[in-house]
Amino acid sequence: MTVTAIIQARMGSTRLPGKILKEVNGKPLLAYQLERIARAKYVDKVVIATTVNQKDDVIVEFCDNNDVEYYRGSENDVLSRYYEAAELYEGDSIVRLTSDCPIIDPVILDKTIKYYDDNDYDYVSNTIERTYPRGLDTEVFSRAALEKAYKEATLLRDKEHVTAYMYSNPKNFKLGYITNEQDYSEYRWTVDTTEDFELIELILKKLYQENNMFYMNDVIELLKQNPEWVAINAHIEQKKL
Repeated sequence: MTVTAIIQARMGSTRLPGKILKEVNGKPLLAYQLERIARAKYVDKVVIATTVNQKDDVIVEFCDNNDVEYYRGSENDVLSRYYEAAELYEGDSIVRLTSDCPIIDPVILDKTIKYYDDNDYDYVSNTIERTYPRGLDTEVFSRAALEKAYKEATLLRDKEHVTAYMYSNPKNFKLGYITNEQDYSEYRWTVDTTEDFELIELILKKLYQENNMFYMNDVIELLKQNPEWVAINAHIEQKKL
């Protein structure tokens, strides 16, 4: 089974424009994410799916300078962008990641991929029944399931969110959910606002300097030692589907 991870990425965030290339210790957040994905044992290929919008030229420049594969497609129809990227770069299974998750955990990536591979599912997610911190989001699905969603989805919501059609139609897809033994869903490690970035900057400046490969439990231990950090973005509400 060939596994292709596709990261949706654009500069036009409404709440924090340019967030994915914001730097910590002189290094863009997207570079941290790619470095961590590279540690996953079961990911064979990584592709950035960005848009044809001129403001995303800087993402293409980043990819060219760092030997990262990329595809440019629709800004608003993210489902079509994903499908076209998957068709171009192939892969039996697709891992959906978003570029606002700079401290993605490669162990959780592998765990989700293996759960998908060991079972007869079209789609597996660690987000539907959320027990992992927001920011470690991982979805795995077959290329056939992606094609089915691409051809059948008509709602704007389903075109803006790659997997919404899949998990909203359990009669048409075999769905699997993976959960953590302990519920850590109260933690928010995604970057969508200035407060989110402030927290991630603190985490990276502390942990990355000590060991450039840290994991979920390392971050949780750090936050237990610094509970005031959690409060920085605790009030931020995730955008609704």
